[in-house]
Amino acid sequence: MALINKDKKYKWHFVNIGGSARVRINSGDDIAHLAELDPKMWTVLSCPTTGLEIDDKSLKYMDCDGDGKLRVNDVIAVSQWITSVLKDNDLILKGADSIDINFINTEDANGKKLYSSAKQILENLGKEGTVISLADTADITAIFAKTRFNGDGIITEASTDDAELKAAITTAIATIGSVTDRSGAQGINADLIESFYKNLNDYVSWTDAKVDAPYGDKTDAVIAAYNALDSKVKDFFMRSKLAAFSPSSTASLDIQTSRIDAISAENLSTKNDEIAAYPLTHITGKSEIELNAAINPAWDKNFNVIKSILDPSVTVITEDIWASIGEKFSAYNAWKNGKAGAAVESLGIDAIKNFIAQDKKSVLLELVARDAALKEESDNIEMVDKFLHIYRDFYKLLKNFVTFNDFYNKDKNIKAIFQCGTLIIDQRECKFCMRVNDTGKHSASAAPSGMYLVYCDCTTKTKPAKLQIVAAVTVGDIGALAVGKNGVFYDNSGLEWDAVITKIVDNPINISQSFWSPYRRMATAIENLINKSAADKDAKMMANATANINAAPTKTADQAKAAAATPPFDIAKFAGIFAAIGMAVGMIGTALASIFKGLFALSWWQLIILFVGIILVISGPAMVMAWMKLRRRNIAPLLNANGWAINATSKISIPFGETLTEIAKYPKMKLDDPFAKKGLRTWQKWCLTILMLIVVIAGLWIANVFSNINEKLGSPLPRYNKAEVEEVVTDTTTIITEEIVIQ
Repeated sequence: MALINKDKKYKWHFVNIGGSARVRINSGDDIAHLAELDPKMWTVLSCPTTGLEIDDKSLKYMDCDGDGKLRVNDVIAVSQWITSVLKDNDLILKGADSIDINFINTEDANGKKLYSSAKQILENLGKEGTVISLADTADITAIFAKTRFNGDGIITEASTDDAELKAAITTAIATIGSVTDRSGAQGINADLIESFYKNLNDYVSWTDAKVDAPYGDKTDAVIAAYNALDSKVKDFFMRSKLAAFSPSSTASLDIQTSRIDAISAENLSTKNDEIAAYPLTHITGKSEIELNAAINPAWDKNFNVIKSILDPSVTVITEDIWASIGEKFSAYNAWKNGKAGAAVESLGIDAIKNFIAQDKKSVLLELVARDAALKEESDNIEMVDKFLHIYRDFYKLLKNFVTFNDFYNKDKNIKAIFQCGTLIIDQRECKFCMRVNDTGKHSASAAPSGMYLVYCDCTTKTKPAKLQIVAAVTVGDIGALAVGKNGVFYDNSGLEWDAVITKIVDNPINISQSFWSPYRRMATAIENLINKSAADKDAKMMANATANINAAPTKTADQAKAAAATPPFDIAKFAGIFAAIGMAVGMIGTALASIFKGLFALSWWQLIILFVGIILVISGPAMVMAWMKLRRRNIAPLLNANGWAINATSKISIPFGETLTEIAKYPKMKLDDPFAKKGLRTWQKWCLTILMLIVVIAGLWIANVFSNINEKLGSPLPRYNKAEVEEVVTDTTTIITEEIVIQ
């Protein structure tokens, strides 16, 4: 039956957290009226009961239906129970691990049971006062250690002072078995008591019906030998009958020499199974086994046992004699196989009869009944442990279920129940870390979060299991973050783990990082292009070198022929090429001159605007996209991937994101590195820079680049004279034309 009540009579207070309006849970009355809160206003609709930073025992107690999920109805049911057994519901907000039992509401039926059980625990532990804590209920075994009866229907030696009863309990445990009492000791219940006395009586009845052994002390050995030989003897008689029926088949029915020949060269001591398959003795056609006949060595030991019990006057074994041997011990064998009460046989018949004579069965069963009568009261002792766990952890759950107060809390020491620790890596401290069960599955759903995420595998010597986490990087640049980079993870208990990055989900970290991202991508592309080109050229060079080496013996004659056929140097052809190159250089110079002329025509402030505009054209789109993604950062996809049902947006704003990651900050100081490379001094660097600028300007002036800006800045070289250039161009055209006509 659903526990949700949509009649909203209670007045709720709201607060804007993480981009959504959320209910404030600030009082015990708020907790008591959770059933009246519209489930659409809850931040979370369900979450798993594992992998959270709350005591697993508390989560188990709050999971009312035991399905491994905490749902709205579970939380409502717990809120109604915990508020009904307390006089002051505001105590829940303290999250304490102890309570004065006088604050328990004894007017409520459950509260009354809770109070009585808490009081009994304090008495059992010998504690004074009325304050009970989780430490008192942490070890249920210790609570019941000093009690004779604890309601589980199991009695131990401590359940009685009677020596005979103690002996009966101890003996029953040693022979029949035991079950564990709530006190931690081994004991017996009604079923074990019944089984113990049944075994005692059955064993006595079996011994009273004893049948005398027909062959004395040899009887058991004879039975074992007879059972081992029975099928082999019957096989012999059948072979003998068949040989008598068909004398010509006697040799086939007897031991085959060929079979012995096949194994004769081997170690026969290892061929016992194969030899045992041969007939018991030679087949002659007579249905009798002569006692002095040669017996198959695999069976002679058992046959000798049978021979030892036969009358000296018997010289052969027939089918009737063989059957009579079995009939003689059949009654004894049936009695022995029907043994009852074997579990108590080790006690000896005298001790067994003594326990029967004492007849303590009814008294032991009465003790069990007295213990079981306290079941409800003792079960309520466990209810105290449940109460204290929920009393301590329920409000913490509410702040992470109904609202996300803990996650958005300004106090750095307060963390949400899904934050499992801190990752230190690449000179930064990532405080938003979550456990994940499957990195591949989780990362597939994590991209919509808009966060830069690093997945790590964590290991430690103190725990065998590997821990998988995801950490959000919300401040700084990408830096040296890459798959395979090592770091250190500290869980909330302070345990140190070795962490290594296994996967990265790339999203903007901040706007400044996005500003440089286009240049970083261009640099990476250029670097990859250069590396590829260098690798291709290196491969081509090595291939050519290999081919040349392989072709060296035949290449000498070909080179001689090629040299003889090489035409003489044609200066006219190369003059045209040089002229074309000169024209290209001139065109490039003209283009550069136009650019510089346009720049020199601008005012200083216009140059600044132009520079800023170029930068914005390159970096602007990336920054805008980053800004939009940063505004949409949301932890809901990360929690959904972990099995949560998130009902409200939980954004991470830029200012809040800056609190989730901290970068190392060093004080201002001047430190000289004794191992730094010795470089140029400052004045030398300036002189070198000025010299380079002079060289560049001189080169542009000589190349006649500045002539388009001002005719007075023309190149000093005669070749840049207009008439000379036209003449050279005309001559070049003529030469090229003549070359074409000649060809």
